[in-house]
Amino acid sequence: MAVTDEAILKIKNMIIDGHLRPGDRLPPEKELSESLGLSRSSLREAVKALEIIRVLDVRRGDGTFVTSLEPGLLLEAMSFVVDLHEDASVLELFAVRRILEPAAAAMATVRATDADAERLRAMVTAVSAEASLDDLVEHDVAFHHGIAELAGNGYLTSLLDSLSGGTMRARVWRGLTQENVVERTLAEHAAIVGALASGDAELARARAAVHIAGVEDWLRRAARG
Repeated sequence: MAVTDEAILKIKNMIIDGHLRPGDRLPPEKELSESLGLSRSSLREAVKALEIIRVLDVRRGDGTFVTSLEPGLLLEAMSFVVDLHEDASVLELFAVRRILEPAAAAMATVRATDADAERLRAMVTAVSAEASLDDLVEHDVAFHHGIAELAGNGYLTSLLDSLSGGTMRARVWRGLTQENVVERTLAEHAAIVGALASGDAELARARAAVHIAGVEDWLRRAARG
């Protein structure tokens, strides 16, 4: 395990054990590095990584604080950043989604009624631009399940639901790190619904492909970073 990843895991354990809570200030660098058995340089790298994913808030001249995010979201993000650098399987899951989700969207377009399209549109408009991360992830899962269900193939729906579960932490981390993620997600979902409502299966396929590929591209760049 990389030294930085080890440092992240040790800070994560402090949150699990209750030694650090949302809003708490971290001990001084020298004190924390000694108590965790880490070099100050590896601790510094871990703090930098956790600042990037908004788990820690570094306030110059004031100290480093755990953000106000719920503990569950903090732990999701911290686990994911370590896993992503050690295991590329989440990228493979998105590659499979990039193949299947556009096909599901095209199949759904052929079968969808006006009422189906309106139901999907209502799912999108029900989420505000100020939605919480929890609400966004819940909407994203439900929206993609709705598309898959309309495709009319139970095996495909089950497979996509399974893939969706496997990429949940990626959704959480994207929500923590990417700017304007709520607006971007809703706009792309609305574009898919628009194509579906018009009955244009190939356009729905293309818009779904762009949507999934965009997330995959962000994830690939994040893994390199």
